[in-house]
Amino acid sequence: MDKVVSSPREAVAGITDGMSLSVGGFGLCGIPSVLIAAIHDAGTTDLEAVSNNCGVDDWGLGILLRDRRIRRMVSSYVGENKEFARQYLSGELEVELTPQGTLAERLRAGGSGIAAFFTMTGVGTQIAEGGLPWRYDDAGAVTVASPPKQTQEFDWMGERRTFVLEEAITTDFGLVRAVKGDRHGNLVFHRSARNFNPLCAMAGRVTVAEVEQLVEPGELDPDEVHLPGIFVQRVLPLTPEQAAEKRVERRTVRPRPDDASDRPDRPATAEEA
Repeated sequence: MDKVVSSPREAVAGITDGMSLSVGGFGLCGIPSVLIAAIHDAGTTDLEAVSNNCGVDDWGLGILLRDRRIRRMVSSYVGENKEFARQYLSGELEVELTPQGTLAERLRAGGSGIAAFFTMTGVGTQIAEGGLPWRYDDAGAVTVASPPKQTQEFDWMGERRTFVLEEAITTDFGLVRAVKGDRHGNLVFHRSARNFNPLCAMAGRVTVAEVEQLVEPGELDPDEVHLPGIFVQRVLPLTPEQAAEKRVERRTVRPRPDDASDRPDRPATAEEA
């Protein structure tokens, strides 16, 4: 039951060329950066990654992309990575863009033993009808396009509606990051860092979790656990330095609330009057 491994190298053992990975995180929030770096250091290539996005140019999955280690991405949003856009539009990378909620449910379904499900999302678009560019050639022509998907009508909210069939996603490995975890693999995520992490963990046949704080079994309140250890096979405790190294994808600031000049109801100054 003790799933703790001693090093990042041991944590990613068994991830070989050509495998598929479900990778938690949203933007740079909650990404398993230490595990991604270990895969990069191992030289693993020809990977298919399923993740909301592909990091940024120099962090997260972006470091694997930069060195041509990823052959295919299944993602929802990729707008913060210039190298991603360049590779996709020049025919070097295959990309299956998927609506964000659909991607989340495809991962959850894969971890729940549900082979496929019907959804209204994408009906009447290339998501359902096919033709969405998956790969271009170097001249900008589409060489691989999405196939049409099965649709079916159902009674829904008192009317007949069309739904599209979406297949579940499972991957060879799942990589996630948690703020706390115990030796049995029970995980707790910090606020918005929860995002895609539980779903990516569920979808992996072997799931590895890097945890900022390792606790002993029984220390976590069962109501506190976001993901039970049944979905996790390896736990990598991070050093304080590794746990502290986090990046902000886009920084937005505003004046402090106690700054009197920022209050809309303040009296006008003599200059303003």
